[in-house]
Amino acid sequence: MEVFLATPRGFCAGVVRAIDVVDLALEKYGPPVYVKHEIVHNPYVVETLEAKGSITVQDVDEIPPNSVVVFSAHGSPPEDFKKAKERGLKVIDATCPLVTKVHNEARKYAKEGQKILLVGHPGHQEVMGTMGQASMELVDEREEINLPDWDPSTPVAVLTQTTLSVMDTARAVEEIRERFPNARIKNDICYATTNRQVAVKQLAAKSDLVLVIGAQQSSNCSRLRDVAEANGVPAFLINGANDLDGLPLDGVQRIGIISGASTPELLVEQVVKALKPEKVTTISSAAEDITFVLPREFRNTSSDRVRDQTMI
Repeated sequence: MEVFLATPRGFCAGVVRAIDVVDLALEKYGPPVYVKHEIVHNPYVVETLEAKGSITVQDVDEIPPNSVVVFSAHGSPPEDFKKAKERGLKVIDATCPLVTKVHNEARKYAKEGQKILLVGHPGHQEVMGTMGQASMELVDEREEINLPDWDPSTPVAVLTQTTLSVMDTARAVEEIRERFPNARIKNDICYATTNRQVAVKQLAAKSDLVLVIGAQQSSNCSRLRDVAEANGVPAFLINGANDLDGLPLDGVQRIGIISGASTPELLVEQVVKALKPEKVTTISSAAEDITFVLPREFRNTSSDRVRDQTMI
């Protein structure tokens, strides 16, 4: 068996930043540090941070007054910040800067009087945070596109969730443009999502089967599986090596492996080790050297540290 290992894979800059924020908050303020929503969508990451003293909650109302809370990388609506202030919470915002950019766009376009369409998935934490910034209509690119009954001349701005399928989103945007020819289109799909989807296409061309390492609830991981399948190979989304049992691997000679933007490299290494391939070949498609500054609470202490992705 030969394993083809995609590069880039694993942690993006926003995930590194978010995990660092929880670690630094624990160091500075001591446990417990509350985290509103999973800091990133990966159970291994969440459990590792909880072992250090973080506590994950789904709603600000669950947090005791005057506590320290980190808001997750996916972004939060203004209502959550308001509730936190009323409870006297110390809020450290770990929202990915690329998601914050979408929030800023939403407020800007609303202030300018434009109607806003958000391409994204109902119920996803990032979408909930973005839709809290201004009035907008949600378009799910996975479903039949149902657009509001606005006049075609209506000034429309189109935003996107950062972790969508590049191809499916392009199709949705084209339908929107046909209905609203003057729509202002913002491509908000993040660099890491785009790069990993390009990488998984290259894997699909060389592999008999693709394994995507990551969490089931991770949007960017699910899209990697979808892209692989759309390129003609069976693909499976697994959390790690323990999920290999039961997969149709007998007789498979070429397995492609990629991991989503919230998946630690340790889990990839464990999968490769469990497969026991005769050969491992790395397929490189793009270089990533993007970093984000930490929140102001931590910029004078540990902003220069570099995370070893094999560890959390």
